[in-house]
Amino acid sequence: MRRRRHCRGRQHTRWNPLLAGQLAVLILVNFMADTAIGAPLVVLSDMLDHFDTDQAAWLSASAMLAGAMWAPVLGKSADIHGKRKVLGVTLLISCAGALVCAAAPALWLFVAGRMLHGAAVAAMFLTVALIRDACAPRIAMVAVGIVTSGSAVLSLFDSFFVEALAARFGFQSLFLLSAAVALAMAIGVRVLIPESPVRIRGRIDVTGALLLGGGLAAVLSYISLGTQFGWFAVGPLALLGAGAAALARWFLVTSRKPEPVIDVRDLRGPLVLTLLVVVLGTGAYQSMLQLIGIVGDVPGSLRLGYGLAEQGSLALIFALPAGGVMVGGPVAGALATRIGPAATLAAGAALGTAGTAGMFLGVSRFGAAVFFVFVLGLAAGALMTSGFNMAGALASADRQGGVSSLVVVMVAIGSVVLNFVGSAVLEATTVVVGGSTENSATGVFSYIAVALGAFVIAIVLAVQLGATSPRRGPTRLARGSEPRGGRLGGTPQLPRWRRSGPRRRAGSGRRGGQAHLTIRNESIPDPGSVAVSGIQIVDLGRPHRDRITGPTTPLLRTQ
Repeated sequence: MRRRRHCRGRQHTRWNPLLAGQLAVLILVNFMADTAIGAPLVVLSDMLDHFDTDQAAWLSASAMLAGAMWAPVLGKSADIHGKRKVLGVTLLISCAGALVCAAAPALWLFVAGRMLHGAAVAAMFLTVALIRDACAPRIAMVAVGIVTSGSAVLSLFDSFFVEALAARFGFQSLFLLSAAVALAMAIGVRVLIPESPVRIRGRIDVTGALLLGGGLAAVLSYISLGTQFGWFAVGPLALLGAGAAALARWFLVTSRKPEPVIDVRDLRGPLVLTLLVVVLGTGAYQSMLQLIGIVGDVPGSLRLGYGLAEQGSLALIFALPAGGVMVGGPVAGALATRIGPAATLAAGAALGTAGTAGMFLGVSRFGAAVFFVFVLGLAAGALMTSGFNMAGALASADRQGGVSSLVVVMVAIGSVVLNFVGSAVLEATTVVVGGSTENSATGVFSYIAVALGAFVIAIVLAVQLGATSPRRGPTRLARGSEPRGGRLGGTPQLPRWRRSGPRRRAGSGRRGGQAHLTIRNESIPDPGSVAVSGIQIVDLGRPHRDRITGPTTPLLRTQ
């Protein structure tokens, strides 16, 4: 069968209409993930009245907790069974959860539905892994930025639409719409997105997945709900104890499992630095969004030293971060093809530092707030895109799902922990004004200082990551990174190997029954056992390849 000219095998090598359609589907999948978290907050008061409860934390935090719970098992499943198949199943699970939420007569059933609905949050890393498999490395970096940030365009108008829909048909209509979108996207993924050819043989460690996902959800639930129920109440302490025990058990047994959900032995060096930058940067960003919502409702007439109410359109302030994400993600992806994702990750942390520092002025001046929340949006887009790109660059093609899922887990952990720390700072520094308790200026500025400190630490870690990841040239792959089928997937910092000499017919690359690879005119038998600058070259001596030349890097070793 004749192949399309714009594809190399199953990979896009240039922009084309088919790729645009695939990106559109994956953007809508991520938009659904965004709405699973943010849209219910718009109708939070309606849901509280409907269920006759004041337990807002259960309604607001459940989707993010579900994302942390689902991500590890979905990542491992995607590596074994295929990313497209797992993404389709995930969307169907989310669809079922949305239907449960729409029909739930009681709070406990609604929360259970949200835990299923929140599976869509974990689907974000699957869209990233699929697009990396579908595109050549230089296109993939930009495409990842579009996929992770494109949903911000729809988020600009989402809150207005959700509010109008709920006012006319009730908050249940939001979940019915979400179920319909999930089903439509499952069909779109099945029709338009190709299945990844890269898989690993193995089985899913169900016990380990339950221990890890349940442990993370329980610990994060304690952090999220402790302020409302009391840190030493029986319920939160039981959650903390159960979660800590589950995580400890998982950590002890995972090193003895041949196929763990997450191999802790691979969590070292650049990957750990990348995850730390993501958890600090995205957590600080989410905490600043929480602060903007708080100070936006405070009028300056109270003379607290902060307050933005009555100074301008608050809708503009809430919409601008999404606009910044929309710009920052694709730009970071494009720059990463030239300077590497480690550099763009550091740039995202630097933008976050500048935006957070500017909010010392922005909490009391509307013009400054408009500018600096946009800068924070740029930072968030760059951090998410660069985090996925960097994590993918450090993983082999057959482990993209598992490694990318760690980024989602870090985003969930960072959001919950930094939001909690900021709220604790505000609660500890309240003042009484006119008989009512208000947050003090000291508390607000201390809140900003905490987020600023997180961004500064993220910069230091990102610079250290850049020092271990050269701007150009090959990147050392993770242990066991050689993919099957001769494909060096998921490494955007690979050197630009090019074919030299005329193309020969099949079979001309074989000499004396051995495959040969020519690098800088050095003929080496059995290229599957050669490592050049730390990259394991796998099956490059296939019959359709003749001679490959690359950067003038010395041969390190032959096995």
